[in-house]
Amino acid sequence: MKTLKSFVAVFGLVAAVAIGASAQTAFNTINGTKVDLADSRGKIVVLAVGASWLPLSAKQAEFTNVLAKRYTGKDVVVYFVATDSATARSKNFASNDDILKFTTANKLTVPVLRDPDGAVILKLYEVDQLPSFVVLDKQGHRSGEPFGGIDPKSDVTIPISKAVDKLL
Repeated sequence: MKTLKSFVAVFGLVAAVAIGASAQTAFNTINGTKVDLADSRGKIVVLAVGASWLPLSAKQAEFTNVLAKRYTGKDVVVYFVATDSATARSKNFASNDDILKFTTANKLTVPVLRDPDGAVILKLYEVDQLPSFVVLDKQGHRSGEPFGGIDPKSDVTIPISKAVDKLL
């Protein structure tokens, strides 16, 4: 009986971890629809991880649009992930309307996912600075280190494109 209880406990723990891991790839868009990055398996995913309040995120939006245009019609999906806080008392708070204003002002052409406070995306893909870009391979795993520390005077799309092209 103890063996059966142990088996059930271990099985339950494994199932809970598996469910938690799959839930970590699901995000809401600023329009309220759900996007699960796991549904992009078989495609390369480029995540532009930023926040509307960051001065460099405007340049990041420009780079994001360049990448989206470059890979139109290929097995590449590009998202902007807003890590702005959803907590009104936070100094980095931004409502969905605030993020929508940011995307409109910067003519962002890709879907915008919301990860309030960056709690999931930063941990899941080991992003240590904003803004950054993360490339996921066709199995959904991070490919190489995140591209962070954007310099507005250099074109970060070049090394990102090289990383994507290796995976195509």
